[in-house]
Amino acid sequence: MSSTQKDKNQSRRSFIKNTSIIAGSFFIVPRHVLGRGFIAPSDKLNIAGIGCGGKADVNLPYAFNSGAENIAALCDVDDRMAVKARKMWPNAPYYKDYRELLDKEKNIDAVIVTTPDHMHAVISLAAMQLGKHVYCEKPLTHDIYEARVLTEAAKKYKVITQMGNQGSSGDDTRNVEAWIQAGVIGDVHTVHVWTNRPVWPQGISYANWKI
Repeated sequence: MSSTQKDKNQSRRSFIKNTSIIAGSFFIVPRHVLGRGFIAPSDKLNIAGIGCGGKADVNLPYAFNSGAENIAALCDVDDRMAVKARKMWPNAPYYKDYRELLDKEKNIDAVIVTTPDHMHAVISLAAMQLGKHVYCEKPLTHDIYEARVLTEAAKKYKVITQMGNQGSSGDDTRNVEAWIQAGVIGDVHTVHVWTNRPVWPQGISYANWKI
């Protein structure tokens, strides 16, 4: 083969390779194309809200209103608790069983778990096993065993996880922790803990019970 023919073949292969890359990326709009302050649809996470009432009234709008994420699916065993979320995201598929949601919604990137406490670990583990990132409200687990299982699952499935511990993440808490560790107040031998919780309505009013 002549050097001229060889150069032509190489140029052709390079052209095909480059056009294939362009074609495959045609619908991916880079962030910079939209300008500062705008996020490309392809950069947004598709988030499922599992548990739509209570603390979810804060969690789901926070994720959505940042402009960075999509609320792509909703799930709650109690339709009454999901009314507000379903009105806010009417196009998001709604499920009553988290297992059905995880099975059918293949485009989900992450889940926000805001269910009653006893289901936190179970749902979080099921999501992680499918490669979904997880934000779970506290308490994360029922016991130490569940905590260890979730820790190992996060490592195994290489997902990002976070527990909602806003009250324990503030500057005041961090300062006190630093003072104690530095010995500023001497050796601590006893700790008295006080809380004003709950500061919001808990559960369902007896007036709403149907027997």
